[in-house]
Amino acid sequence: MKIVYLHQYFKLPIERGGTRSYDLAKQFVKAGHSVSVITTTSDKSVATANSWTVIEHDGIDVHYIYTPYGNGMSYPKRIWAFFKFMLFSTIRLLMVKCDVVLATSTPLTIGIPALLKKWLAKTPYIFEVRDVWPEAVIAVGAIKNKFFQKTLLWLERTIYRNAASIVPLSTDMRKSIIERFPEACPKIHHVIPNIAELNRFKKSVIPVNLREKLGFQPGFTVLYAGTFGRVNGLHKVVELAAMTQKLDATLCYILLGEGILKQEIIEQAKSLGILNENLYVFDSISKDELPAWYASVSMGSSFVIEIKELWANSANKFFDTLAAGKPVLINHEGWQAKTIRNKEVGYVLPSEITEVTAKKFVTYTKNKPLHKQQCQNALELAESEYSLEVASQRYLEIFGKLKPDGKCHNTQYE
Repeated sequence: MKIVYLHQYFKLPIERGGTRSYDLAKQFVKAGHSVSVITTTSDKSVATANSWTVIEHDGIDVHYIYTPYGNGMSYPKRIWAFFKFMLFSTIRLLMVKCDVVLATSTPLTIGIPALLKKWLAKTPYIFEVRDVWPEAVIAVGAIKNKFFQKTLLWLERTIYRNAASIVPLSTDMRKSIIERFPEACPKIHHVIPNIAELNRFKKSVIPVNLREKLGFQPGFTVLYAGTFGRVNGLHKVVELAAMTQKLDATLCYILLGEGILKQEIIEQAKSLGILNENLYVFDSISKDELPAWYASVSMGSSFVIEIKELWANSANKFFDTLAAGKPVLINHEGWQAKTIRNKEVGYVLPSEITEVTAKKFVTYTKNKPLHKQQCQNALELAESEYSLEVASQRYLEIFGKLKPDGKCHNTQYE
């Protein structure tokens, strides 16, 4: 089968960012399928703004066009990047022959090239929902214009209606889609969360020397490796660090990444007197460098601001932590909180950070038998439910059910 993977932010392990599409595409190739990826790059040495460059990576043909994008960009500039890629990728996709298109959001506009490919070339598509657009962006106030909101909701419905299959990345996303569009239910054949790429974390690595990096040997250490964005809620980490410093100065927090609020987080930590005391901020790293950092810390973490619609997220940070065999710290409810509690693989903070919150968390960090058990539980959960093998097998099942009429038959939601 010839598969075209449509993903605006496709990343390789040597780059910064999530590698779900790369990891899955490699598995598809391994299963005997031909895979092409249509994507963007922010590197002018790879491609130009007006022409496509095709580079083969591990059996995957990756079609690049230069379209810069970053968390530090304003919303209007991001929207322009979305529409620019939508236009260029539509033309490119219509030129490429394939049996199925796998379109992965965000943004929601990624579904438009797939729609046109179906309407004009009769090629079925699978729509992967990484974030429920436009519900999430409306909730955070990124799109306030009522006309645009209604237009995006219409587009969302149209994309679901025409998809051969819809793949949400969490049970909460599935619930959101079905509550708003009940007719989409029969098309959700699998929920396929983000991937705990065990092979990457099982490789022999030399842990980062924290004594060298921080200037002393910390005790219990929490790692955040991700974006410093408006929705990530890293102010809560700073608040927690300031309160726990008074209780246990060896309890440290390490933040790795880039984003529009990075400097603001640094300034907040400075103002509270904890920057480079028990809270440290470093630049982002590649996916290949992550295992060494996780090997050196006590737990990983994932945070979001206090907006319920964001609880449905399927953050890479959550799965990377499990793959590393470490507990996860989060500050919100939703499916991840239920998983942490039910599987005993981490700690759920309340949304409001108080002295009581800080004391309870410090007590948790000192429970060595519990920590050891949670490390074991995390690895077992990653292997049984979130491995690359599990995710790719579910996708291969969907591909196997595709029929000439562009529908998936005799498939049931799991």
